[in-house]
Amino acid sequence: MRPVPGLLAVIDMQRVFADPASPWATPRYAEAAAGVARLLPAFGDRVVFTRFLAPARPTGVWRDYYEQWPFALQPPDAELWRLTPEFAGLGAPVLDAETFGKWTPGLAARLAPGSRLVLTGVSTECCVLTTALAAADAGTEVVVVADACAGVDDEAHAKALHVLDLYRPLVRVTTVDGLLGEVGPPEGA
Repeated sequence: MRPVPGLLAVIDMQRVFADPASPWATPRYAEAAAGVARLLPAFGDRVVFTRFLAPARPTGVWRDYYEQWPFALQPPDAELWRLTPEFAGLGAPVLDAETFGKWTPGLAARLAPGSRLVLTGVSTECCVLTTALAAADAGTEVVVVADACAGVDDEAHAKALHVLDLYRPLVRVTTVDGLLGEVGPPEGA
């Protein structure tokens, strides 16, 4: 497979979003995970995973947020914050953040100058959206892979993709097939 240009950021593919019994379950998590898995070979070592974590002591309006979700106030090594088994142990870097948006100095530093950021993961209307907009504001070309993302429900996912698509050319929404098709067939095929 020919490499796809850019850095693949896999946003928050964690047990807390995959587990159907979790208050933060993302119903189409498995479908998004399958899309991510299809993309991984095309990016090789240009992949980074992120994890959402609760702060030890919430401040500001985060205190109100965690009053609604007290189950999440667990340490970084808690089971709910682990990447799901298909992504754990792949050897790719993992960046942690206590914010929805994952456009952090750590993520920005992993992006080659002039390179694009390809976003996948959960949830589309929260962590993917906030990461995309912050990266675009920083002048980074952003591509969101719709079928490698999942939202809290289908309606929220679709609405977030619609909003993201309004930011063209800063942010572009595509599919796994569309992104892989941009580079053409494997060499020698």
